[in-house]
Amino acid sequence: MSGQWGEGTARGEDVPSALSTEGAEGSGAVPSPRSGGRAEARRAAQGKGGRGGGGGKTEAASAGGGRAAARKSAKPKKNVKKIVAWSAAGVLVLIAGAGGAIYLKLNANIKSFDGDAIATNRPPESKADADGNKPVNVLLIGSDSRGKNNSDLGGGDAGGARSDTTILLHVYADHKHAVGISIPRNALVTIPSCKLPNGKWTKDRTNAKFNEAFSTGGSDDGNPACAQNTVEKLTGIRVDHTLVVDFNGFAAMTKAVDGVEVCLPKAIYEGDINPNLKKKGDLVLPQGKQTVSGQKALDYVRLRHGIGDGSDIGRMMRQQAFLGSLASKIKKEGMNPTTLLPLADAATKSLVVDPGLDSADKLLSFGLSLKNIDMHDLKFVTTPWRYHGVDIDLVQPDTNKLWETLKADQTIDGQNATGQQPDSPADGTSTAPQQPAAPTTPAAPAADTANSAIRVAVYNGTVVNGLAGKATEQLKGAKFTASTGGQAASTKYKTTTVEYGSGQKANAEKVAALFPGASLESSSARGISVIVGQDFAAATGLAPGAPTGGAAPGATPGVPAPPQPLPTSVTNDARSADDDLCANTSYGSGG
Repeated sequence: MSGQWGEGTARGEDVPSALSTEGAEGSGAVPSPRSGGRAEARRAAQGKGGRGGGGGKTEAASAGGGRAAARKSAKPKKNVKKIVAWSAAGVLVLIAGAGGAIYLKLNANIKSFDGDAIATNRPPESKADADGNKPVNVLLIGSDSRGKNNSDLGGGDAGGARSDTTILLHVYADHKHAVGISIPRNALVTIPSCKLPNGKWTKDRTNAKFNEAFSTGGSDDGNPACAQNTVEKLTGIRVDHTLVVDFNGFAAMTKAVDGVEVCLPKAIYEGDINPNLKKKGDLVLPQGKQTVSGQKALDYVRLRHGIGDGSDIGRMMRQQAFLGSLASKIKKEGMNPTTLLPLADAATKSLVVDPGLDSADKLLSFGLSLKNIDMHDLKFVTTPWRYHGVDIDLVQPDTNKLWETLKADQTIDGQNATGQQPDSPADGTSTAPQQPAAPTTPAAPAADTANSAIRVAVYNGTVVNGLAGKATEQLKGAKFTASTGGQAASTKYKTTTVEYGSGQKANAEKVAALFPGASLESSSARGISVIVGQDFAAATGLAPGAPTGGAAPGATPGVPAPPQPLPTSVTNDARSADDDLCANTSYGSGG
Protein backbone atom coordinates (compact mmCIF):
# COMPACT_ATOMS: atom_id res chain seq x y z
CA MET A 1 0.00 0.00 0.00
CA SER A 2 1.22 3.61 0.30
CA GLY A 3 4.82 4.60 0.61
CA GLN A 4 7.52 3.06 -1.59
CA TRP A 5 9.25 1.03 1.07
CA GLY A 6 12.31 -0.58 -0.28
CA GLU A 7 13.70 2.72 -1.58
CA GLY A 8 17.16 4.03 -0.94
CA THR A 9 20.59 2.45 -0.80
CA ALA A 10 19.78 0.13 2.07
CA ARG A 11 16.90 -1.54 0.27
CA GLY A 12 16.90 -0.53 -3.35
CA GLU A 13 13.71 0.06 -5.31
CA ASP A 14 10.78 -2.30 -5.26
CA VAL A 15 12.17 -5.66 -6.26
CA PRO A 16 10.32 -8.20 -8.40
CA SER A 17 7.34 -9.51 -6.54
CA ALA A 18 5.26 -12.61 -6.90
CA LEU A 19 3.11 -13.96 -9.63
CA SER A 20 -0.40 -12.53 -9.80
CA THR A 21 -2.92 -14.54 -7.84
CA GLU A 22 -5.73 -13.65 -10.19
CA GLY A 23 -6.55 -17.21 -11.15
CA ALA A 24 -5.99 -18.82 -7.77
CA GLU A 25 -8.74 -20.84 -6.21
CA GLY A 26 -9.82 -20.76 -2.62
CA SER A 27 -11.17 -18.07 -0.38
CA GLY A 28 -8.34 -15.63 0.12
CA ALA A 29 -5.43 -18.09 0.01
CA VAL A 30 -2.40 -16.62 -1.74
CA PRO A 31 -0.31 -19.20 -3.64
CA SER A 32 3.48 -19.20 -3.39
CA PRO A 33 5.26 -17.64 -6.38
CA ARG A 34 7.21 -19.58 -8.92
CA SER A 35 10.95 -19.03 -9.00
CA GLY A 36 12.64 -16.92 -11.62
CA GLY A 37 11.04 -13.52 -11.11
CA ARG A 38 7.75 -11.94 -12.09
CA ALA A 39 8.26 -12.01 -15.86
CA GLU A 40 9.31 -15.66 -15.96
CA ALA A 41 6.49 -16.61 -13.61
CA ARG A 42 3.88 -14.91 -15.75
CA ARG A 43 5.23 -16.53 -18.92
CA ALA A 44 5.10 -19.88 -17.17
CA ALA A 45 1.53 -19.18 -16.12
CA GLN A 46 0.52 -18.34 -19.68
CA GLY A 47 1.91 -21.63 -20.93
CA LYS A 48 0.24 -23.71 -18.26
CA GLY A 49 -2.90 -25.58 -19.07
CA GLY A 50 -6.04 -25.68 -17.01
CA ARG A 51 -6.43 -27.78 -13.95
CA GLY A 52 -6.98 -31.43 -14.55
CA GLY A 53 -10.34 -32.80 -13.65
CA GLY A 54 -12.58 -35.76 -13.85
CA GLY A 55 -14.63 -36.73 -16.80
CA GLY A 56 -17.66 -34.74 -15.73
CA LYS A 57 -20.26 -35.11 -13.09
CA THR A 58 -21.77 -38.51 -12.47
CA GLU A 59 -25.50 -38.79 -12.82
CA ALA A 60 -27.60 -39.94 -9.91
CA ALA A 61 -29.34 -43.27 -10.29
CA SER A 62 -33.11 -43.22 -10.50
CA ALA A 63 -35.09 -44.24 -7.49
CA GLY A 64 -36.88 -47.11 -9.23
CA GLY A 65 -40.15 -48.78 -8.30
CA GLY A 66 -39.16 -49.54 -4.72
CA ARG A 67 -39.38 -45.86 -3.80
CA ALA A 68 -42.80 -45.53 -5.43
CA ALA A 69 -44.10 -48.51 -3.48
CA ALA A 70 -42.75 -47.04 -0.27
CA ARG A 71 -44.55 -43.77 -0.94
CA LYS A 72 -47.87 -45.61 -1.36
CA SER A 73 -47.56 -47.47 1.95
CA ALA A 74 -46.48 -44.39 3.93
CA LYS A 75 -48.73 -42.23 6.10
CA PRO A 76 -48.11 -38.84 4.45
CA LYS A 77 -49.32 -36.33 7.00
CA LYS A 78 -47.70 -37.79 10.08
CA ASN A 79 -44.39 -38.75 8.48
CA VAL A 80 -44.06 -35.55 6.48
CA LYS A 81 -44.49 -33.51 9.64
CA LYS A 82 -41.82 -35.55 11.39
CA ILE A 83 -39.44 -35.20 8.45
CA VAL A 84 -39.98 -31.44 8.28
CA ALA A 85 -39.54 -31.04 12.02
CA TRP A 86 -36.38 -33.11 12.21
CA SER A 87 -34.96 -31.47 9.07
CA ALA A 88 -35.59 -27.97 10.44
CA ALA A 89 -34.01 -28.91 13.76
CA GLY A 90 -31.02 -30.36 11.95
CA VAL A 91 -30.56 -27.22 9.86
CA LEU A 92 -30.72 -25.02 12.95
CA VAL A 93 -28.12 -27.16 14.69
CA LEU A 94 -25.85 -27.00 11.64
CA ILE A 95 -26.24 -23.23 11.35
CA ALA A 96 -25.56 -22.70 15.04
CA GLY A 97 -22.58 -25.01 14.93
CA ALA A 98 -21.17 -23.40 11.81
CA GLY A 99 -21.72 -19.93 13.24
CA GLY A 100 -19.91 -20.86 16.41
CA ALA A 101 -17.09 -22.41 14.42
CA ILE A 102 -16.78 -19.27 12.30
CA TYR A 103 -16.55 -17.03 15.34
CA LEU A 104 -14.03 -19.31 16.99
CA LYS A 105 -12.00 -19.30 13.79
CA LEU A 106 -12.08 -15.51 13.56
CA ASN A 107 -11.16 -15.15 17.22
CA ALA A 108 -8.21 -17.49 16.69
CA ASN A 109 -7.10 -15.41 13.69
CA ILE A 110 -7.12 -12.05 15.45
CA LYS A 111 -3.90 -10.78 16.98
CA SER A 112 -3.66 -7.65 19.11
CA PHE A 113 -0.65 -5.56 20.03
CA ASP A 114 0.53 -4.70 23.55
CA GLY A 115 -1.86 -2.22 25.14
CA ASP A 116 0.83 -1.23 27.63
CA ALA A 117 2.77 0.31 24.73
CA ILE A 118 0.07 2.92 24.19
CA ALA A 119 1.06 6.26 25.71
CA THR A 120 -0.57 7.22 29.00
CA ASN A 121 -0.52 10.95 28.21
CA ARG A 122 -3.21 10.90 25.54
CA PRO A 123 -5.79 13.30 24.11
CA PRO A 124 -9.18 13.09 25.85
CA GLU A 125 -11.86 10.72 24.63
CA SER A 126 -14.53 12.17 22.37
CA LYS A 127 -17.58 13.26 24.32
CA ALA A 128 -21.03 11.98 23.48
CA ASP A 129 -23.60 14.52 22.39
CA ALA A 130 -27.06 14.89 23.93
CA ASP A 131 -28.26 11.88 21.94
CA GLY A 132 -25.39 9.67 23.14
CA ASN A 133 -23.61 9.66 19.78
CA LYS A 134 -19.81 9.65 19.64
CA PRO A 135 -17.36 9.91 16.76
CA VAL A 136 -14.82 7.12 16.26
CA ASN A 137 -11.23 7.59 15.07
CA VAL A 138 -9.56 4.58 13.45
CA LEU A 139 -5.91 4.39 12.40
CA LEU A 140 -5.47 2.20 9.31
CA ILE A 141 -1.91 1.01 8.62
CA GLY A 142 -0.63 -1.04 5.70
CA SER A 143 2.57 -2.83 6.71
CA ASP A 144 5.31 -3.69 4.22
CA SER A 145 6.73 -6.43 6.45
CA ARG A 146 8.48 -9.17 4.45
CA GLY A 147 8.13 -11.62 7.33
CA LYS A 148 5.66 -14.52 7.36
CA ASN A 149 5.89 -15.13 3.58
CA ASN A 150 5.01 -11.52 2.76
CA SER A 151 8.15 -11.30 0.60
CA ASP A 152 6.38 -13.62 -1.84
CA LEU A 153 4.02 -10.75 -2.63
CA GLY A 154 6.05 -7.66 -1.84
CA GLY A 155 9.41 -8.86 -3.09
CA GLY A 156 12.71 -8.55 -1.25
CA ASP A 157 13.74 -9.93 2.10
CA ALA A 158 14.59 -6.86 4.20
CA GLY A 159 13.84 -7.26 7.89
CA GLY A 160 11.61 -5.06 9.99
CA ALA A 161 8.37 -3.42 8.92
CA ARG A 162 7.40 0.01 7.70
CA SER A 163 4.01 1.68 7.33
CA ASP A 164 3.30 1.53 3.61
CA THR A 165 -0.01 3.34 4.13
CA THR A 166 -1.36 5.39 7.02
CA ILE A 167 -4.89 6.78 7.02
CA LEU A 168 -6.72 8.29 9.98
CA LEU A 169 -10.39 7.48 9.43
CA HIS A 170 -12.77 9.78 11.31
CA VAL A 171 -16.29 8.34 11.56
CA TYR A 172 -18.60 11.17 12.58
CA ALA A 173 -20.98 10.81 15.49
CA ASP A 174 -24.00 10.54 13.20
CA HIS A 175 -22.30 7.47 11.61
CA LYS A 176 -23.52 8.76 8.26
CA HIS A 177 -20.34 10.64 7.35
CA ALA A 178 -16.66 9.67 7.44
CA VAL A 179 -13.39 11.09 6.18
CA GLY A 180 -10.03 9.37 5.70
CA ILE A 181 -6.93 11.54 6.10
CA SER A 182 -3.82 10.25 4.31
CA ILE A 183 -0.57 11.10 6.12
CA PRO A 184 2.50 11.13 3.83
CA ARG A 185 5.13 8.61 4.90
CA ASN A 186 7.96 11.18 4.59
CA ALA A 187 6.19 13.91 6.54
CA LEU A 188 8.51 15.39 9.18
CA VAL A 189 6.93 15.04 12.63
CA THR A 190 7.77 14.52 16.29
CA ILE A 191 7.78 10.86 17.34
CA PRO A 192 7.09 10.63 21.08
CA SER A 193 8.54 8.11 23.50
CA CYS A 194 7.67 4.59 22.35
CA LYS A 195 8.03 1.14 23.91
CA LEU A 196 10.57 -1.21 22.33
CA PRO A 197 10.21 -5.00 22.10
CA ASN A 198 12.70 -5.32 24.98
CA GLY A 199 10.40 -3.27 27.24
CA LYS A 200 12.47 -0.07 27.23
CA TRP A 201 11.10 3.28 26.09
CA THR A 202 12.73 5.54 23.51
CA LYS A 203 13.26 9.28 23.80
CA ASP A 204 11.23 11.80 21.81
CA ARG A 205 12.53 12.35 18.28
CA THR A 206 11.91 15.66 16.51
CA ASN A 207 12.00 16.30 12.77
CA ALA A 208 11.72 12.56 12.09
CA LYS A 209 10.02 10.92 9.13
CA PHE A 210 6.52 9.81 10.03
CA ASN A 211 7.05 6.24 8.83
CA GLU A 212 9.89 5.75 11.32
CA ALA A 213 7.30 5.44 14.09
CA PHE A 214 5.94 2.10 12.87
CA SER A 215 9.43 0.69 12.32
CA THR A 216 10.63 1.65 15.82
CA GLY A 217 12.23 -1.45 17.38
CA GLY A 218 12.96 -3.20 14.07
CA SER A 219 10.38 -5.96 14.54
CA ASP A 220 8.83 -7.79 11.58
CA ASP A 221 5.48 -7.07 13.23
CA GLY A 222 6.14 -3.34 13.30
CA ASN A 223 5.21 -1.08 16.20
CA PRO A 224 1.51 -0.15 15.85
CA ALA A 225 1.40 1.44 19.30
CA CYS A 226 4.24 3.82 18.40
CA ALA A 227 2.46 4.82 15.19
CA GLN A 228 -0.72 5.42 17.20
CA ASN A 229 1.17 7.48 19.79
CA THR A 230 2.70 9.56 16.99
CA VAL A 231 -0.66 10.25 15.34
CA GLU A 232 -2.16 11.31 18.66
CA LYS A 233 0.83 13.59 19.27
CA LEU A 234 0.53 15.06 15.78
CA THR A 235 -3.23 15.60 15.72
CA GLY A 236 -4.32 16.03 19.33
CA ILE A 237 -7.04 13.49 18.49
CA ARG A 238 -7.55 10.30 20.48
CA VAL A 239 -7.27 7.19 18.30
CA ASP A 240 -9.99 4.76 19.35
CA HIS A 241 -8.82 1.80 17.27
CA THR A 242 -5.80 0.79 15.21
CA LEU A 243 -5.75 -1.88 12.50
CA VAL A 244 -2.64 -3.14 10.70
CA VAL A 245 -2.81 -5.34 7.60
CA ASP A 246 0.16 -6.83 5.75
CA PHE A 247 0.62 -7.86 2.11
CA ASN A 248 -0.94 -11.30 2.58
CA GLY A 249 -3.94 -9.87 4.39
CA PHE A 250 -4.50 -7.21 1.76
CA ALA A 251 -4.27 -9.71 -1.10
CA ALA A 252 -6.65 -12.10 0.64
CA MET A 253 -9.18 -9.34 1.36
CA THR A 254 -9.34 -8.31 -2.29
CA LYS A 255 -9.93 -11.92 -3.30
CA ALA A 256 -12.64 -12.34 -0.64
CA VAL A 257 -14.70 -9.61 -2.34
CA ASP A 258 -14.01 -11.06 -5.82
CA GLY A 259 -11.80 -8.16 -6.81
CA VAL A 260 -12.03 -4.37 -6.76
CA GLU A 261 -12.58 -2.12 -9.78
CA VAL A 262 -9.83 0.43 -10.43
CA CYS A 263 -8.72 2.66 -13.30
CA LEU A 264 -5.36 3.78 -14.65
CA PRO A 265 -4.58 6.63 -17.07
CA LYS A 266 -1.90 4.54 -18.78
CA ALA A 267 -0.69 0.95 -19.02
CA ILE A 268 1.81 -0.30 -16.42
CA TYR A 269 4.59 -2.76 -17.18
CA GLU A 270 6.96 -4.89 -15.10
CA GLY A 271 9.69 -2.27 -15.41
CA ASP A 272 7.37 0.26 -13.73
CA ILE A 273 6.70 -2.10 -10.84
CA ASN A 274 10.39 -2.93 -10.51
CA PRO A 275 12.71 -0.24 -11.94
CA ASN A 276 15.70 -2.49 -11.12
CA LEU A 277 14.54 -4.74 -13.96
CA LYS A 278 16.11 -2.21 -16.39
CA LYS A 279 13.63 -3.08 -19.14
CA LYS A 280 9.97 -2.56 -19.97
CA GLY A 281 8.94 -6.13 -19.34
CA ASP A 282 5.47 -7.62 -19.73
CA LEU A 283 2.18 -5.79 -19.27
CA VAL A 284 0.99 -5.89 -15.65
CA LEU A 285 -1.98 -3.49 -15.53
CA PRO A 286 -3.68 -2.24 -18.72
CA GLN A 287 -4.90 1.30 -19.24
CA GLY A 288 -8.46 2.11 -18.17
CA LYS A 289 -10.96 0.36 -15.92
CA GLN A 290 -10.29 -3.16 -14.69
CA THR A 291 -10.98 -5.43 -11.73
CA VAL A 292 -7.95 -6.44 -9.68
CA SER A 293 -7.33 -8.76 -6.76
CA GLY A 294 -4.43 -10.45 -5.05
CA GLN A 295 -1.03 -9.52 -6.50
CA LYS A 296 -2.45 -7.12 -9.08
CA ALA A 297 -4.38 -5.22 -6.44
CA LEU A 298 -1.18 -4.93 -4.44
CA ASP A 299 0.66 -3.74 -7.55
CA TYR A 300 -1.96 -1.04 -8.07
CA VAL A 301 -1.86 0.43 -4.57
CA ARG A 302 1.95 0.25 -4.31
CA LEU A 303 2.65 1.55 -7.82
CA ARG A 304 4.79 4.70 -7.95
CA HIS A 305 6.94 4.66 -11.10
CA GLY A 306 5.73 4.99 -14.67
CA ILE A 307 2.80 7.26 -13.83
CA GLY A 308 2.57 10.96 -13.03
CA ASP A 309 5.74 12.33 -11.47
CA GLY A 310 6.51 9.06 -9.69
CA SER A 311 5.73 10.54 -6.27
CA ASP A 312 4.13 9.12 -3.14
CA ILE A 313 1.45 11.80 -3.49
CA GLY A 314 0.13 10.18 -6.65
CA ARG A 315 0.22 6.79 -5.00
CA MET A 316 -1.86 8.06 -2.08
CA MET A 317 -4.43 9.36 -4.58
CA ARG A 318 -4.70 5.88 -6.12
CA GLN A 319 -5.00 4.32 -2.69
CA GLN A 320 -7.87 6.66 -1.85
CA ALA A 321 -9.57 5.72 -5.11
CA PHE A 322 -9.04 2.02 -4.32
CA LEU A 323 -10.47 2.27 -0.80
CA GLY A 324 -13.47 4.19 -2.10
CA SER A 325 -14.10 1.51 -4.71
CA LEU A 326 -13.71 -1.27 -2.11
CA ALA A 327 -16.12 0.46 0.29
CA SER A 328 -18.65 1.01 -2.51
CA LYS A 329 -18.56 -2.67 -3.46
CA ILE A 330 -19.06 -3.84 0.13
CA LYS A 331 -21.87 -1.32 0.58
CA LYS A 332 -23.57 -2.48 -2.62
CA GLU A 333 -23.42 -6.13 -1.61
CA GLY A 334 -24.81 -5.35 1.83
CA MET A 335 -23.23 -4.56 5.18
CA ASN A 336 -24.31 -7.81 6.85
CA PRO A 337 -22.55 -10.84 8.35
CA THR A 338 -22.95 -12.75 5.07
CA THR A 339 -20.86 -10.12 3.32
CA LEU A 340 -18.56 -9.25 6.20
CA LEU A 341 -17.70 -12.74 7.50
CA PRO A 342 -15.70 -13.90 4.44
CA LEU A 343 -13.96 -10.53 4.37
CA ALA A 344 -13.25 -10.71 8.09
CA ASP A 345 -11.92 -14.27 7.76
CA ALA A 346 -9.51 -13.16 5.03
CA ALA A 347 -8.46 -9.99 6.83
CA THR A 348 -8.00 -11.40 10.32
CA LYS A 349 -5.49 -13.99 9.13
CA SER A 350 -3.00 -11.18 8.66
CA LEU A 351 -4.53 -8.46 10.85
CA VAL A 352 -3.14 -6.92 14.02
CA VAL A 353 -5.51 -4.75 16.04
CA ASP A 354 -5.57 -2.75 19.24
CA PRO A 355 -6.87 -4.53 22.38
CA GLY A 356 -10.27 -2.87 21.88
CA LEU A 357 -10.93 -4.87 18.69
CA ASP A 358 -9.45 -8.20 19.77
CA SER A 359 -12.50 -10.39 19.21
CA ALA A 360 -14.73 -11.32 16.28
CA ASP A 361 -17.86 -9.78 17.76
CA LYS A 362 -16.09 -6.46 18.41
CA LEU A 363 -14.65 -6.39 14.90
CA LEU A 364 -17.91 -7.30 13.17
CA SER A 365 -19.90 -4.94 15.39
CA PHE A 366 -17.59 -2.12 14.37
CA GLY A 367 -17.94 -3.06 10.70
CA LEU A 368 -21.72 -3.10 10.90
CA SER A 369 -21.73 0.29 12.64
CA LEU A 370 -20.56 1.81 9.35
CA LYS A 371 -23.47 0.52 7.26
CA ASN A 372 -25.35 3.84 7.16
CA ILE A 373 -22.49 5.85 5.63
CA ASP A 374 -23.46 7.05 2.18
CA MET A 375 -20.64 6.67 -0.31
CA HIS A 376 -20.85 10.33 -1.31
CA ASP A 377 -20.31 11.23 2.34
CA LEU A 378 -17.21 9.03 2.64
CA LYS A 379 -14.42 11.48 1.78
CA PHE A 380 -10.66 11.15 1.41
CA VAL A 381 -8.15 13.98 1.72
CA THR A 382 -4.42 14.35 2.25
CA THR A 383 -2.91 16.52 4.95
CA PRO A 384 -1.83 19.90 3.52
CA TRP A 385 1.80 19.44 2.48
CA ARG A 386 4.77 20.84 0.58
CA TYR A 387 8.09 19.35 -0.44
CA HIS A 388 11.10 19.79 1.87
CA GLY A 389 13.83 18.33 -0.31
CA VAL A 390 12.98 14.63 -0.60
CA ASP A 391 10.86 14.88 2.54
CA ILE A 392 7.54 16.61 3.21
CA ASP A 393 6.52 19.43 5.53
CA LEU A 394 2.94 19.61 6.79
CA VAL A 395 1.67 23.10 5.95
CA GLN A 396 0.54 25.19 8.91
CA PRO A 397 -1.89 26.47 10.01
CA ASP A 398 -3.85 24.54 7.39
CA THR A 399 -3.04 21.11 8.84
CA ASN A 400 -4.07 22.16 12.34
CA LYS A 401 -7.34 23.54 10.92
CA LEU A 402 -8.00 20.05 9.57
CA TRP A 403 -7.43 18.44 12.97
CA GLU A 404 -9.63 21.06 14.66
CA THR A 405 -12.39 20.36 12.15
CA LEU A 406 -12.33 16.67 13.08
CA LYS A 407 -12.30 17.46 16.80
CA ALA A 408 -15.42 19.58 16.32
CA ASP A 409 -16.99 16.68 14.39
CA GLN A 410 -17.62 18.92 11.42
CA THR A 411 -17.35 17.69 7.86
CA ILE A 412 -14.72 19.21 5.61
CA ASP A 413 -17.40 21.35 3.97
CA GLY A 414 -18.48 22.73 7.35
CA GLN A 415 -21.57 20.65 8.14
CA ASN A 416 -22.38 19.63 11.67
CA ALA A 417 -22.24 15.84 11.93
CA THR A 418 -22.35 15.41 15.69
CA GLY A 419 -25.42 13.24 15.37
CA GLN A 420 -27.44 15.77 17.38
CA GLN A 421 -29.72 17.17 14.72
CA PRO A 422 -32.84 18.22 16.69
CA ASP A 423 -36.08 18.85 14.85
CA SER A 424 -38.45 21.61 15.79
CA PRO A 425 -40.60 20.60 18.78
CA ALA A 426 -44.06 19.32 18.02
CA ASP A 427 -45.68 22.40 19.55
CA GLY A 428 -43.84 24.61 17.07
CA THR A 429 -41.56 26.23 19.63
CA SER A 430 -37.79 26.28 19.20
CA THR A 431 -35.09 25.46 21.70
CA ALA A 432 -32.55 27.66 19.92
CA PRO A 433 -31.83 31.19 21.20
CA GLN A 434 -34.26 33.62 19.62
CA GLN A 435 -32.69 36.13 17.26
CA PRO A 436 -34.20 39.53 16.50
CA ALA A 437 -36.33 39.36 13.40
CA ALA A 438 -34.52 40.76 10.40
CA PRO A 439 -36.84 43.24 8.69
CA THR A 440 -35.45 42.32 5.28
CA THR A 441 -36.05 38.61 5.73
CA PRO A 442 -39.62 37.68 4.76
CA ALA A 443 -41.05 34.23 5.23
CA ALA A 444 -39.67 31.69 2.79
CA PRO A 445 -41.92 31.02 -0.20
CA ALA A 446 -44.04 27.90 -0.08
CA ALA A 447 -42.23 24.82 -1.34
CA ASP A 448 -42.95 23.97 -4.97
CA THR A 449 -42.87 20.30 -5.82
CA ALA A 450 -41.36 21.24 -9.19
CA ASN A 451 -38.30 22.54 -7.33
CA SER A 452 -36.95 19.02 -6.98
CA ALA A 453 -35.91 19.15 -10.64
CA ILE A 454 -33.70 22.18 -9.95
CA ARG A 455 -30.17 21.27 -8.84
CA VAL A 456 -28.23 23.79 -6.79
CA ALA A 457 -24.64 23.74 -5.51
CA VAL A 458 -24.00 25.85 -2.40
CA TYR A 459 -20.70 27.51 -1.46
CA ASN A 460 -19.60 29.52 1.55
CA GLY A 461 -18.39 33.00 0.61
CA THR A 462 -17.53 34.04 4.18
CA VAL A 463 -15.29 33.00 7.06
CA VAL A 464 -18.29 31.85 9.11
CA ASN A 465 -18.08 28.08 9.39
CA GLY A 466 -21.10 26.00 8.44
CA LEU A 467 -23.03 28.58 6.41
CA ALA A 468 -23.05 26.50 3.23
CA GLY A 469 -24.60 23.62 5.15
CA LYS A 470 -27.30 25.90 6.61
CA ALA A 471 -28.14 27.27 3.17
CA THR A 472 -28.25 23.75 1.74
CA GLU A 473 -30.77 22.67 4.38
CA GLN A 474 -32.86 25.79 3.66
CA LEU A 475 -32.95 24.89 -0.04
CA LYS A 476 -33.83 21.29 0.71
CA GLY A 477 -36.66 22.52 2.91
CA ALA A 478 -38.06 24.25 -0.17
CA LYS A 479 -37.72 20.95 -2.08
CA PHE A 480 -34.75 22.01 -4.21
CA THR A 481 -32.14 19.32 -4.95
CA ALA A 482 -29.22 20.98 -3.19
CA SER A 483 -25.71 19.89 -2.27
CA THR A 484 -22.92 21.57 -0.33
CA GLY A 485 -19.94 22.39 -2.52
CA GLY A 486 -17.66 23.70 0.24
CA GLN A 487 -15.71 26.93 0.47
CA ALA A 488 -15.91 29.50 -2.32
CA ALA A 489 -12.78 30.86 -3.95
CA SER A 490 -13.26 34.08 -1.97
CA THR A 491 -14.47 34.63 1.61
CA LYS A 492 -15.33 38.32 1.05
CA TYR A 493 -18.86 38.05 -0.30
CA LYS A 494 -20.98 40.70 1.44
CA THR A 495 -24.13 39.74 -0.45
CA THR A 496 -25.37 36.27 -1.31
CA THR A 497 -24.96 35.65 -5.02
CA VAL A 498 -26.91 33.25 -7.20
CA GLU A 499 -25.02 32.33 -10.38
CA TYR A 500 -26.80 30.63 -13.26
CA GLY A 501 -25.89 29.15 -16.61
CA SER A 502 -27.59 29.38 -19.96
CA GLY A 503 -31.36 28.87 -19.82
CA GLN A 504 -31.43 28.80 -16.01
CA LYS A 505 -32.49 32.38 -15.19
CA ALA A 506 -36.08 31.54 -14.24
CA ASN A 507 -34.95 28.74 -11.96
CA ALA A 508 -32.27 30.98 -10.45
CA GLU A 509 -34.93 33.57 -9.60
CA LYS A 510 -36.86 30.90 -7.70
CA VAL A 511 -33.70 30.01 -5.79
CA ALA A 512 -32.89 33.67 -5.06
CA ALA A 513 -36.33 34.14 -3.52
CA LEU A 514 -35.07 32.12 -0.54
CA PHE A 515 -32.25 34.63 0.05
CA PRO A 516 -33.69 38.16 0.31
CA GLY A 517 -31.37 40.73 -1.21
CA ALA A 518 -29.39 38.13 -3.16
CA SER A 519 -27.91 39.23 -6.46
CA LEU A 520 -28.34 37.30 -9.70
CA GLU A 521 -25.39 36.84 -12.03
CA SER A 522 -25.13 34.93 -15.28
CA SER A 523 -22.24 32.52 -15.58
CA SER A 524 -20.50 30.45 -18.24
CA ALA A 525 -20.75 27.44 -15.91
CA ARG A 526 -23.66 25.05 -16.19
CA GLY A 527 -26.43 24.87 -13.61
CA ILE A 528 -27.07 27.06 -10.58
CA SER A 529 -24.73 27.94 -7.71
CA VAL A 530 -25.44 29.83 -4.51
CA ILE A 531 -22.55 31.63 -2.81
CA VAL A 532 -23.79 32.73 0.59
CA GLY A 533 -22.49 36.03 1.86
CA GLN A 534 -22.29 38.03 5.06
CA ASP A 535 -25.96 39.05 4.70
CA PHE A 536 -26.98 35.40 5.10
CA ALA A 537 -24.69 35.08 8.13
CA ALA A 538 -26.42 38.09 9.72
CA ALA A 539 -29.87 36.73 8.89
CA THR A 540 -29.03 33.45 10.62
CA GLY A 541 -27.69 35.23 13.71
CA LEU A 542 -24.01 34.63 13.02
CA ALA A 543 -21.51 37.45 12.81
CA PRO A 544 -18.73 37.10 10.20
CA GLY A 545 -15.30 37.17 11.76
CA ALA A 546 -16.56 36.65 15.31
CA PRO A 547 -13.69 35.78 17.69
CA THR A 548 -13.30 32.05 18.16
CA GLY A 549 -12.66 32.21 21.87
CA GLY A 550 -15.24 34.76 22.94
CA ALA A 551 -18.94 34.56 23.53
CA ALA A 552 -20.35 35.44 20.15
CA PRO A 553 -24.01 36.50 19.98
CA GLY A 554 -26.20 33.42 20.15
CA ALA A 555 -23.32 31.18 21.28
CA THR A 556 -24.08 28.41 23.74
CA PRO A 557 -22.06 28.77 26.96
CA GLY A 558 -19.46 26.04 27.38
CA VAL A 559 -19.64 24.97 23.73
CA PRO A 560 -16.40 25.59 21.75
CA ALA A 561 -16.63 27.95 18.81
CA PRO A 562 -16.61 26.24 15.41
CA PRO A 563 -13.20 25.80 13.77
CA GLN A 564 -12.01 28.09 11.02
CA PRO A 565 -12.97 27.12 7.46
CA LEU A 566 -10.61 24.76 5.72
CA PRO A 567 -8.54 26.09 2.83
CA THR A 568 -9.67 25.30 -0.69
CA SER A 569 -6.48 23.26 -1.12
CA VAL A 570 -8.15 20.70 1.15
CA THR A 571 -11.81 20.98 0.17
CA ASN A 572 -11.20 21.10 -3.59
CA ASP A 573 -8.94 18.05 -3.54
CA ALA A 574 -11.29 15.91 -1.45
CA ARG A 575 -12.36 12.65 -3.04
CA SER A 576 -15.73 10.97 -2.45
CA ALA A 577 -16.02 7.20 -2.53
CA ASP A 578 -18.53 7.51 -5.39
CA ASP A 579 -16.32 9.74 -7.56
CA ASP A 580 -15.32 8.67 -11.06
CA LEU A 581 -12.75 5.88 -10.70
CA CYS A 582 -10.67 7.29 -13.53
CA ALA A 583 -10.41 10.81 -12.08
CA ASN A 584 -7.48 12.02 -9.96
CA THR A 585 -5.39 8.84 -9.94
CA SER A 586 -2.00 10.46 -10.57
CA TYR A 587 -0.06 13.52 -9.48
CA GLY A 588 2.25 15.72 -11.50
CA SER A 589 3.42 15.33 -15.07
CA GLY A 590 5.62 12.76 -16.73
CA GLY A 591 5.60 9.01 -16.79
